[in-house]
Amino acid sequence: MKGRRSPARPEFTRDAVLEYLARNPGRSSKRDIAKAFQLHGDDRIALKLLLHELEQDGALERQGKRLVRHDALPPVAVLDIRERDADGGLIGVPVTWNEAEKGEAPKVRIGVSRFAKGPQAGVGNRVLARIFAPAHGSDQHTARVMKLIDTRKDALLAVLRVLPDGTMRAEPTERKQSEHAIAAGDEGTAKSGDLVEIVPVGQARYGLPRGRVVAVIGAIKSEKAVSMIAIHAHGIPHVFPADVEAEAAALPPLPRAHREDWRALPLITIDPADAKDHDDAVFAEPDTAADNPGGVIAIVAIADVAAYVPAGSALDREAQLRGNSVYFPDRVVPMLPEAISNDACSLRENEDRSALAVKMRFAADGRKISHSFHRVLMRSHAKLAYEAAQAAVDGMPDARTAPILDTILKPLWEAYAILKRGRDAREPLDLDLPERKVVLDAEGKVERVVVPPRLDAHRLIEEFMIMANVCAAETLERRHYPLSYRVHDAPPMAKQEVLREFLKTIGISMAQGAALTPAKLNGILRMVAGTDKQDMVNTIMLRSQSQAVYAPENIGHFGLHLRRYAHFTSPIRRYSDLIVHRALVAALELGEGGVDTRTFTGLGEICEHISMTERRAAAAERDTVSRLIANHLADRTGAVFNGKVTGVTSSGLFVMLDEYGADGFVPIGKVGAEYFHFDEGAQALIGANSGGGFRLADPVEVRLIDAQPLAGSLTFEMVSKPVKLNLPAVSRHKARAAVKRPLRPMGGGKRRR
Repeated sequence: MKGRRSPARPEFTRDAVLEYLARNPGRSSKRDIAKAFQLHGDDRIALKLLLHELEQDGALERQGKRLVRHDALPPVAVLDIRERDADGGLIGVPVTWNEAEKGEAPKVRIGVSRFAKGPQAGVGNRVLARIFAPAHGSDQHTARVMKLIDTRKDALLAVLRVLPDGTMRAEPTERKQSEHAIAAGDEGTAKSGDLVEIVPVGQARYGLPRGRVVAVIGAIKSEKAVSMIAIHAHGIPHVFPADVEAEAAALPPLPRAHREDWRALPLITIDPADAKDHDDAVFAEPDTAADNPGGVIAIVAIADVAAYVPAGSALDREAQLRGNSVYFPDRVVPMLPEAISNDACSLRENEDRSALAVKMRFAADGRKISHSFHRVLMRSHAKLAYEAAQAAVDGMPDARTAPILDTILKPLWEAYAILKRGRDAREPLDLDLPERKVVLDAEGKVERVVVPPRLDAHRLIEEFMIMANVCAAETLERRHYPLSYRVHDAPPMAKQEVLREFLKTIGISMAQGAALTPAKLNGILRMVAGTDKQDMVNTIMLRSQSQAVYAPENIGHFGLHLRRYAHFTSPIRRYSDLIVHRALVAALELGEGGVDTRTFTGLGEICEHISMTERRAAAAERDTVSRLIANHLADRTGAVFNGKVTGVTSSGLFVMLDEYGADGFVPIGKVGAEYFHFDEGAQALIGANSGGGFRLADPVEVRLIDAQPLAGSLTFEMVSKPVKLNLPAVSRHKARAAVKRPLRPMGGGKRRR
């Protein structure tokens, strides 16, 4: 009997590996690739080298154990449906695609089924979809709709303009949308300059499409209007459906069953002075156990949201859809209605509340010895702002803090000193990058931009919350309950190489191929601390980091230097935390509201979705601040500002204004009188004749030449003269070689995010 002929071994080449990854996004680990190409022995070493090369070239990115193409679509994505193809199929494009970095967004074909139940997706809708790789012989991705996110995509956001002849136009806030003509009577109560919502009402045979105003949001100069632009542009749900409001209005009374009575324990809340909700409370005391000399007990109590938001309810579905709360300078778009976030689940002073608490024991050196979770009834004994708590500990108590200084506040600070020893021994990544806050005046206009001081009160709460999050992940892992980990991968090889090349230009070497740790990066940060290179190195190092995401698989948290980590401490504003709360309630048998995640399906899709909503919120917040500052500076064209270079490209420089924290662009033609070429390794633009130039983090003076409030963009010209750059010979050689290559045309001043 003749033996069976084994199938031919697939050709193992660079292009073949990239094609395999494009078609098999779900089977993309090194082991999967080796199996697909039948690689054994020395061939696996060749695979390792090839994958390393692809990472360094930027063709591949590492996401945990998975390898994905730089231009790959995620397995789950939010799509805007733009058109239909010749066969009637819907065509969508990913909402978060970065065209500046990855080129034109891919078109995804969405199949239409006449047997599908519920609302049907159509042109203009935004959907959450599962993405499938192109079939053999095709280069087009396909998708299946998982959820219809927005059914009113026919409404457009625009600014009403009344022209000198009395006719009206609606100028869209998004560049890709069309201007609409507004007939007399269709403007409603809107006035020229108002931000409005319009719906198309038809297309004339000639001229612009027609529209009708359906809502007046306010004057475009107002802050309310600016944040509404971001809400609409990013598709953030901001109006609670009627069934959600009905459930929020019919909340059950305070649950008391299956709860320990901790109301006598003097827990307190410490939050920003303007906080409206309080979802965490803290307490600490010395550990009197004989086996823990010098140790402490630290307690963190978190609002019991699982008791009020049952899994599968309308409240739950809406919270999952939103993913998180979104914070703007003038407003919050909450994940949950105010009846929950600002009332039932807000740990108000001197009011009984249900909470999920973790009691942690720490040794004198900061090591966590043990922990336990409790479902409790609690009562906050004080509501403090960060500044007031810090002032009291620093010797300036007020009427509120003086009575609790010795009994509550000092024990908390003593406990923080011990937890800090553990943090210092762990050595998480310690980037020094100030966070700016926009302060509005009584009319909602920009008054100033400040950098709030970083107090020990902030660090105390942060470290208490981090350790509580660690306890949640450890508990569920030990009991084999799946959870939404908060994961942060090490910097990908391509970004490590960029960082290494940059550090070389300032005389710092970073070992190649060695395992990168936060401690090694901190060593570099200490080398430049207090020098003129500090801001530059901190910025480049931040850009080298991977993005933290939610995932059901644990790969650890690189930045915090933790092996396991999950978000537990903010279930009012993050759906990930609510998942963890429900799993803890079920795993520890703490009463109602638990979900046994061992039998739960769809956790991976939820993690993909809430990672997306987090990115969406950050982008919307950024865009709002940019539009606010552009509005504020619109009448200051010609003014000169001090700033710092925050980005260097072949098209020009990005500069952040010192006074406002806003970013603007200096096109390459406005950098100086000579020809400038781009040195990527040194992150610099260098003059071809003088050898002088500008590099990342340089202080500069710029003149504002254009401000576009709707787009949130600022365009500058350089006032400062190029300075001589002391670059190593290898970097100068690379820069001179770049002169032979033509520069890319400017991208219209659009910032790469």
